[in-house]
Amino acid sequence: MPEIPFIQDHQFRYGEIEIVAPNIRRLTARNAGAFTYHGTGTYIIGQGQVAVIDPGPDDPDHIDTLVSSLSSETISHILVTHCHRDHSPGARLLQAACDAPTYAFGPHAGGIEHDDSAIEEGVDTLFTPDNFLKHGECLTVGDYEIECIHTPGHTSNHMCFAVPGQDSLFSGDHVMAWSTSVIIPPDGNMTDYLASLALLCNRTESRYWPTHGPPLDSPHDYVQALIAHRLERMQDIIQLLKTGPWRIVDMVEQLYPKLDIRLHGAASRSIFAAILYLQDSGEIEALESNTLDGLYQRSS
Repeated sequence: MPEIPFIQDHQFRYGEIEIVAPNIRRLTARNAGAFTYHGTGTYIIGQGQVAVIDPGPDDPDHIDTLVSSLSSETISHILVTHCHRDHSPGARLLQAACDAPTYAFGPHAGGIEHDDSAIEEGVDTLFTPDNFLKHGECLTVGDYEIECIHTPGHTSNHMCFAVPGQDSLFSGDHVMAWSTSVIIPPDGNMTDYLASLALLCNRTESRYWPTHGPPLDSPHDYVQALIAHRLERMQDIIQLLKTGPWRIVDMVEQLYPKLDIRLHGAASRSIFAAILYLQDSGEIEALESNTLDGLYQRSS
């Protein structure tokens, strides 16, 4: 299995807005967890007139700190990478304080029946942006232009935001330095995820700012490693199925022998996403229902 050069060291402080690069600031929410690492990093772009990226969870203290720290500036744009509960609910609190419009690709496509709060951070089914963004659209915030990049995979509505003047890309949960992303069907899709990673490989930004964890410098080799990891994992699944039919719950123990038990549910969903990808390519087939609990084998 190809090694992904994860970066676990994350320097940050709770409760204060930190300057992390020229005209880029970050406030970290106190929502540490198995999927959020040390918490949601809410980013502020610009000076005077600013954009806020991923206001974070429904945490009044987090938003109060954000608003009070920016009291002498104008928040003109609230950008949301996607509507999981660690990213978008804070937008409602922030809007109540500053009345800025929200911008995102759209609401969660799966609806409330696909709320994965038991596996991931869960879906903010109440979130619908004021402004629906298109891939390639550009926003002007003060002296900066922000390019909107649709990167489905982790969720179908996932957006990254590039700031060409800063040579930076805000990668949400699509690319994180500390961990891989969870792909949860049906809204999460492995084919889309791999295509979205390939899309970033053709871009020129030299630093990524994920919503969770540390920044990622020289990201292209890292993104290639993420792609190689997923493709190799799918080959592992094929090798398992050469021994006979398998259920996903049994694959988890075999493929992730040292995985934190809290992450087994997420790993099952990622395996399911890989299985759906392999079904589309004709490599494997379902013996029973084509579900998370189904039984799978090599195609005959």
